[in-house]
Amino acid sequence: MTPLLRRAKNPADRTVTLIGKPDCHLCEQAREVIVRVTGELGAGFEERDITQDEELYRKYWEQIPVTLVDGRQHDFWRVDETRLRTALTR
Repeated sequence: MTPLLRRAKNPADRTVTLIGKPDCHLCEQAREVIVRVTGELGAGFEERDITQDEELYRKYWEQIPVTLVDGRQHDFWRVDETRLRTALTR
């Protein structure tokens, strides 16, 4: 019996969300990595500000920056470029 092969997802169909706040140096570092990776792979990128969303603030205030891939938490505090690339292409 042959194992089922997983098809790699098209990065252009994926979205990375950065949850952060203004004047956050870790958020700025995370943004640089995310912009570079999503730009190279063609994935979508959006940002959410916890100071403008009470629910996000309650959920993530101790973890920012938080990175989501397709709405699911991927990383927090720092973004590992290799790990993000892998998440977007598998």
